[in-house]
Amino acid sequence: MYKIGDNIISSLGFTSEENFLAVKSGISGVKHYDVGGFDLPEAFMASLIDKERLNDEFAKLSSNNTCTELEKAAILSVFSANGEAQVDLSSERTLFVFSTTKGNVDLLDSLVSDKSCLHLWHTAKLISTHFGNENTPLVVSNAFISGAAAQIAAMRELQSGRYDYAVVVSVDVLSKFIISGFQSFKALSPELCRPFDKDRCGLNLGEAAATVIYARCKERVPACTGTTTVLVDGVIRNDATHISAPSRTGEGSFRALQKVLQDIPVEDIAFINAHGTSTPYNDAMEVNALIRAGLEEVPVNSLKAFFGHTLGAAGVVECIISMKALEEKLVLKSLNFAEQDFENPIPISKENHFSDKPYFIKMMSGFGGCNAVLVFATEHEK
Repeated sequence: MYKIGDNIISSLGFTSEENFLAVKSGISGVKHYDVGGFDLPEAFMASLIDKERLNDEFAKLSSNNTCTELEKAAILSVFSANGEAQVDLSSERTLFVFSTTKGNVDLLDSLVSDKSCLHLWHTAKLISTHFGNENTPLVVSNAFISGAAAQIAAMRELQSGRYDYAVVVSVDVLSKFIISGFQSFKALSPELCRPFDKDRCGLNLGEAAATVIYARCKERVPACTGTTTVLVDGVIRNDATHISAPSRTGEGSFRALQKVLQDIPVEDIAFINAHGTSTPYNDAMEVNALIRAGLEEVPVNSLKAFFGHTLGAAGVVECIISMKALEEKLVLKSLNFAEQDFENPIPISKENHFSDKPYFIKMMSGFGGCNAVLVFATEHEK
């Protein structure tokens, strides 16, 4: 299926272009927050959306004052993405796919009178009906692979012929509940995270809303010149190793990679955008999976030091940035990486560099042993 529109709202900007330019320039949106942030007793590093700007931008779009920040970010992201795609969002031939890890669950103990907003189906329907769409939206909530899994679900719906367009919107915002949970795991880094580096010690959290709009076939892509990006394939494999720890051998990731590589020549892959959380076990697991799959010579990067771990939104945010890199024939660097100490080292991208190969692979993993792999390709217009 063909990407025809996209948007990212994050600490680095409110458009995909703002975000991509920041990443190309080596700018991170991760900052230090002192004790007391989110009413927490420990300091932390995180990447947070500018809520004042979010409210101002949403006010230009809607007078609805009842939306949560998560809902505002999602609606604004869809609206911005469709500025490029120009799809009839109200059409019965347009499907909305909503992905998140937690939605509005942080409102559970709040004074919100309508508790239906806690349900993911309610949030998804609120977003789609804002644009006049009466179809039942799909909801995908599968830990950190949610954004990737949502794109796979959209691909299957488009391939079925039931829809011509799919709007995949993914969003997560941070809260005391989320941050304290990761602090209890001792999974957070006290400094900017270092994916795949020998001194990595944990992750940074982030929040983002991201939307990618897909068309079912080339005939539905708006007439344009330049480069079109295609989602070629997507695979999910669950190894069910542990409720929160990854398989040490990377079994699920390896099996997903093995499946997509059946039809993709390794020598045509420009880069692999890994999950790359900067935790000791995740990064080592991904290295194992890549080597087992015969990808030990393909450049690898992680975007987590730019955005933090944006939870369910990560799969869409990082795909959009990687798609734009592929369109510009660019392999982005893995920020804050210096040196690795794996028994079998892999080529982590230290600097932005050129590649004219047509494919990239996106890897995602999450709690419960879920793993997803997506393959994208470029089609250059003549």
